Amino acid sequence: MTEPADPASATDDPARLCEEARTLAESGAADRAALLFERVLALGDTPYRARAALGLAVVLDDAGEVARARDADRAAIATGDPEYGPRAAYHLALTHERAGEPGGAAPAWRAVVDFGNPAYLPPAHLALARIADDEGDFETARGHWEAVVATGDPEYAPPAAHDLAQRLLERAEPAAAQRVLTAGLRLIDRAGAPYAYARLATLLGIAYLDQAIAAFHASLGDPSEPADPEVGPLATELLARTLPLRGRGAEAGEVWRRGLSDPGVAGQVRARLRRDFGGDDEVADPADLWWEPVVEQSVTDGTLPALAGEAFGALDHMYALLAVRYADDPRERRPGETHEVLGRAVDVPSDYPWGPLLHESFAERLRLAMGTPEG
Repeated sequence: MTEPADPASATDDPARLCEEARTLAESGAADRAALLFERVLALGDTPYRARAALGLAVVLDDAGEVARARDADRAAIATGDPEYGPRAAYHLALTHERAGEPGGAAPAWRAVVDFGNPAYLPPAHLALARIADDEGDFETARGHWEAVVATGDPEYAPPAAHDLAQRLLERAEPAAAQRVLTAGLRLIDRAGAPYAYARLATLLGIAYLDQAIAAFHASLGDPSEPADPEVGPLATELLARTLPLRGRGAEAGEVWRRGLSDPGVAGQVRARLRRDFGGDDEVADPADLWWEPVVEQSVTDGTLPALAGEAFGALDHMYALLAVRYADDPRERRPGETHEVLGRAVDVPSDYPWGPLLHESFAERLRLAMGTPEG
C-alpha cells in the first residue's frame, strides 16, 4: 500500500515557493513574498537557495530594510551560484553606492568579477575603475578600464574608453589614448547614440592635437639651438597656433618669441605671425605705425581680443563725450567748453598700455600740422 504524501513536502517545494514569492513581489505584496523566500532559505542547501536569497534581498531593499537586504545578498553570494551569486553581489554593490560607501561597494564589485559571469563583468570593472580613479590609483583603474573595453560591451565600453583616454591625455600619452578611443568608437552605433559618439570623437581629435603638438615640439629641437631654416618657421607657426586650442596660450607666446629671436628664421616667423594682419598702407611704412608692434605683441601673447576690446572701449567713450556735447544746443555751450570736451576725449586712452604711444603719435601729428620745429 502506497504511503500518503507528506503535506509539508508538497507545500515546501522550493521551486514553487520561489515562483509564488516572485508573483507576490511583482503584485506589490512584498511582505508575503519575503516570508516565502525565507521559507525557502529555511529548507537549507537546496538548488533554489541563491535565487530565494537574492529575491529576499530585493524585496527587503525595496522596503527600506537595507541591512537585512545586504545579509540576504551575502547569503546568495556564499552559495557560489554562477547566476544568482554575481547578481546578488551586483545588488549588494549598488546598495553601498547608493549610500555613498565606495569602501563597501568595492568588495562587492570584486565579488562580481570573481564570479566571472560575462554578463556582469563590464559594469563591475567600470565601477572598480572609477573607485580606483577617485583614490588616485591610476594603474589599478587603467586595468579595469581596459578590461571593460576588452569586453566589447556597447553600453559600458565607450564610457570606459572615454574615462581612460582622459587620464592618458593628462599623463601625456596621446598615442595610447588614440588607440583606446578608436576601439571605443567601433562599438558605438553613431545613428543610435550620436552624443556618445560625439564625446569619443571629440576626445580622439584632442588626442591627435596632442600628438601634433609633441611632433611640432620635436621638430623645433633644443631651444638653445638655431631652428632648421627649412621647417623651423612652419613648425613654429603650427605649434604656436595649436597650443591655445589645448589651453596653453602662455606656451604659445614663448614659441613665437623663440622664433622671433632666432636670426636665421625671424623674418619668416614674423611673416607667419602677421599672416592675418590687414594690408599695409601703401604710403606709410608699417614699421612707422605706432600700433603695429602693439598688435604684433598681442598676437604673440594671444591677447588680441583683449586689445580689440580696449580699443573699441576707448573709441566708444571718446565718441560719447564728443557726440553728447555736439548734440546739445550750441546756445547752451559756455565759452571754452569745446576745448574742454576735446581734451577729455583725447585723454581717454591714457589708462591703457598703448595710450602713451597714441599720445606721442598725436603730439607728432599736431607738431607737423602746425609747422612747429622738432625739438
